[in-house]
Amino acid sequence: MRRMSTQPTPFATHVITGHGGCPISVAEYGAPEGPPILFVHGWSQSHLSFARQFTAPELARFRMVGFDLRGHGASGKPVEASAYTGSEPWAGDIAAVIDALALTRPLLLGWSMGGKALCDYLALHGDAALFGTAMIGTGPTSGKFIPPEARELRMADSAVLAKGMLSEVLAENLAATEAFLRACFHQQPAPDDFATMMGFNMMCPPEIRGQTRQRHADYRPAARATTRPCLVVWGAHERIMPRPIFDECAATFAFAEPHVFEDSGHAPFWEEPARFNALLAEFAGRLAGTSG
Repeated sequence: MRRMSTQPTPFATHVITGHGGCPISVAEYGAPEGPPILFVHGWSQSHLSFARQFTAPELARFRMVGFDLRGHGASGKPVEASAYTGSEPWAGDIAAVIDALALTRPLLLGWSMGGKALCDYLALHGDAALFGTAMIGTGPTSGKFIPPEARELRMADSAVLAKGMLSEVLAENLAATEAFLRACFHQQPAPDDFATMMGFNMMCPPEIRGQTRQRHADYRPAARATTRPCLVVWGAHERIMPRPIFDECAATFAFAEPHVFEDSGHAPFWEEPARFNALLAEFAGRLAGTSG
């Protein structure tokens, strides 16, 4: 498997004020004047999950913005449950990043739980201020609203349930985090890359992991109301978000463009980066009215 040759180097970093005053850590990559793509990472991860996009030649002409979700990475970690409840905190942080960085009509991309935050934004703001959306390994429902077949598959997979990731016992937490990360990939990362991933996963405290994973939301009305194209990407070896979630996502977003990555699990952007980066560059360039 191709190794990441270097860590991505941002051309700018920021700490902006998110919803409720939460500090949000933001990094920018690529071309400062390029069409903007705003990346939203998954549960217990960080914006560095997208390192293979931030360093990709195919995407170098875009202004790529990554931020750490509240409770994650280098962003603020409020302890009160209200900081993670409902759509307002997640949508508010995305809106704050767009406003603070003056992102004009960005492509909003969400992976896994980041797709739920994307849907929080759509539920409150719609997609009028966006060029489009991209849903990667995610869908328009969460918690008790996900398709029953997908819930059954998840409940039968202890690594995906990851109950130990909520433990205050460090050894138990580490073991569960490693098992969950392994479950995210069909093509496993190289040891140095996996170590980096373990590092930023452990920056999300157990209590915040619990508060951010136990959400129940039905975003299907917001998805049906979209007026912009939505790139829907799913890995054929997916364990975290089983096939019924992808099918629901592709069927629900009004202008979905679905793609299956046959050699990937939960992270097609990492496991098949050449294909993913080319697809994202074509999609984002087409929406922005530019060519490679």
